[in-house]
Amino acid sequence: MRYVNGMRGSAVAVVVGAAALAAAGCQPGGVGADTGVGSVTPSGAVSSAVSSSAPSVSRPTSSAPESSASAPGGSAATCSASSLEATARQAAVRPAGTGTGAAVVEFTNVSGRTCLLKGHPTVAGAGNGSPEMNVPLTVNPTGAAAPVKVAPGGRAWVKLTFVQVQGEADGYCVSGSAPVVYPTMVVRLPGSGAHQVALDDGQFAECDDTVSVTAVTAVRPS
Repeated sequence: MRYVNGMRGSAVAVVVGAAALAAAGCQPGGVGADTGVGSVTPSGAVSSAVSSSAPSVSRPTSSAPESSASAPGGSAATCSASSLEATARQAAVRPAGTGTGAAVVEFTNVSGRTCLLKGHPTVAGAGNGSPEMNVPLTVNPTGAAAPVKVAPGGRAWVKLTFVQVQGEADGYCVSGSAPVVYPTMVVRLPGSGAHQVALDDGQFAECDDTVSVTAVTAVRPS
């Protein structure tokens, strides 16, 4: 299995375009793609080491969908990068296999103002603390995108579904490519910056550097 660490020069260096607005809180502006380049917002606990094999799959107990943000969006401004805190966990519903399969990324509005999130994210695999040393994944958007209004303290979600690793030990990919393990992912939302997240219980093991993504939703995916 191939591993990616942000401190090693062998990682593919592709700069993630991130539209992080400079002011804290929600800034004026409509929902749309970023036009500037900013820094990546680190979010969640980032693992300090890369395991020697794909992480074992746990089967978390699924729960009823949780709704936190209100939709559709109104006249609120787009959430800035600094107004959001992002975390990630392995999804309960995921493809069969021994890799990560799928992950749910949660965005919490930590500002004092209601703001909007909208659209499908872009995703890149990255090493610990090195969002600039990343490998952009091929993204397949699923579902329609609609504005989601997120109140202060409210949350919104996206789900990432990877091409699953098969087999034990280092595993294998059905396509014949080698499985890859990333300590973190850089998830970028349209108009709301890029956020580096780590799983709360492992690393991201996947095949083919391809991911299917949902649009931002007010209901937590399972």
